[in-house]
Amino acid sequence: MKAMILAAGLGNRMRPLTLHTPKPLLEVGGKPLIVWHIEKLQQIGVTEIVINTAWLADKLVAALGDGAQFGVTILWSHEGEGLETAGGIINALPLLGDEPFILVNGDVWTTMDFSSLLNVNLDHKQAHLVLVENPPQHLNGDFILSNDLAYTFEQAQLGEALTYSGVAVLSPQMFAGLEGGKRPLAPLLKQAMHQQQVSAEKMQAVWVDVGTPERLEQLDQQIQHGELL
Repeated sequence: MKAMILAAGLGNRMRPLTLHTPKPLLEVGGKPLIVWHIEKLQQIGVTEIVINTAWLADKLVAALGDGAQFGVTILWSHEGEGLETAGGIINALPLLGDEPFILVNGDVWTTMDFSSLLNVNLDHKQAHLVLVENPPQHLNGDFILSNDLAYTFEQAQLGEALTYSGVAVLSPQMFAGLEGGKRPLAPLLKQAMHQQQVSAEKMQAVWVDVGTPERLEQLDQQIQHGELL
């Protein structure tokens, strides 16, 4: 199984930290955010990792190289101008192949054991999402979780409103026949949900959306003080 880590964003909310450093290279607990993901994937045997780039791509490549230092093979998908999530995935499909792959946002941090993702059987579904309790900055959530399926708010009133964690297993079939260019992921997920083709689970682990300098600093302090590991 391969994985893709999303690392092409501008990181506008993290400025000025991201003026000269791509967001996934910002450090917590003495390690860049993206390295936490790479190490977790390597530990479960996922050693082919696609990383997309746009903003400050040369710095990401200089820091991570071909992945040998982490015991993985990094395949780079350069976008020039950011293509958003679905656009970035479509651009990287030649590197990802035909089988389902793990998708991880480069700007989140979690203690989740990714090994459970290896056992996800999409069973003709297009996606499996890992959802989390709604954080203070996103209290309404993104989707409804009910009976192990994800639904839009328009579809389902019963169930638990949760937030997408940025961790998923996706089938390349979700993007079959779609043209590239800038394209967000959410509309494709919602379309698949209306066909009951998106399974989901609620994460039972620590998760942080490292979206602001303040949250980055708080997470760094918590890790260094051993509060989260």
